[in-house]
Amino acid sequence: MFIPLHDDNPLRSISFPFVTMGLIVVNAFVYIVYQSGLVYNIGHAGIADMAIIPCQLLGLDVCASSSQMIGATPEAITPISYMFLHGGWMHLIGNMLFLWVFGDNVEDAMGHFMFLIFYLICGVLAGYTHSLMVPASNIPLIGASGAVAGVIAAYLMLHPNVLVWVLAFGVISLKLRAVFVLGAWVAIQFVSLMNAGQSSTAWWAHIGGLAAGALLVLIMRRPSVKLFQ
Repeated sequence: MFIPLHDDNPLRSISFPFVTMGLIVVNAFVYIVYQSGLVYNIGHAGIADMAIIPCQLLGLDVCASSSQMIGATPEAITPISYMFLHGGWMHLIGNMLFLWVFGDNVEDAMGHFMFLIFYLICGVLAGYTHSLMVPASNIPLIGASGAVAGVIAAYLMLHPNVLVWVLAFGVISLKLRAVFVLGAWVAIQFVSLMNAGQSSTAWWAHIGGLAAGALLVLIMRRPSVKLFQ
C-alpha cells in the first residue's frame, strides 16, 4: 500500500547510523555473493542449512521423516543466520528499504551497540514465534522481516507523528504521519495472518518481531528519550 521513501526526522544523538548501514551492507553482500548467482549460489540445500526449520529448531520427531537434510550449521545458530538470507531481490529490497528509512532513528534513540542487540533479539524472537506457531513445519524460514518488524514497532512508539514521504499504490507521492504509514503496515500483517491459508509468507514471524520491538524499546532506549514524540 505505502512504500516509504524518506522521513523528516533528523538524528539527535548520533552523527551517523553505522549499525543500520552496516546491516544493510551485510544483507546485500550475503545475497549478492551467496544467493544471487552473480558470484555464487548456495542453492536450496545451502539456504535450508542456514534457515530456521521449525521442527528441527524445536527438536521434534516429525523432522526425522522430513526431506530436509541436517546441515553443517548448528540449530542454535540458525535463529541468527536465517535473518541474513532472502528469497529474492524484492524480498531483500523491501526489507532494506524499511530498515533504511526507519532504522537510523531507532539507532539514534538507543545508541549503536544497543540497537544492534535490539535488532538481533527481535529477529531471534520472530523466528521462535514462527516456529512455536507452526512447530511441525519443515519449510525453511529466511529473511530480515521479523527483525525489521521490530524496528517498525519501535519507530511507531518513538515517533508516531513524524512525517514520512511515501509512494502510495506505487504511483502517488504523499507525505503522511508515521502512525498512518506504519499503522497500516501493522494492520496488514494481522489481516494477512487471519487470511493466510497456504501463504508462503511467515506472518507469525512479523507479529513476533512487532511484539518484541514494542516491548524492547521500553527498556533499551536511552533514558532521556521519550515515547510517542
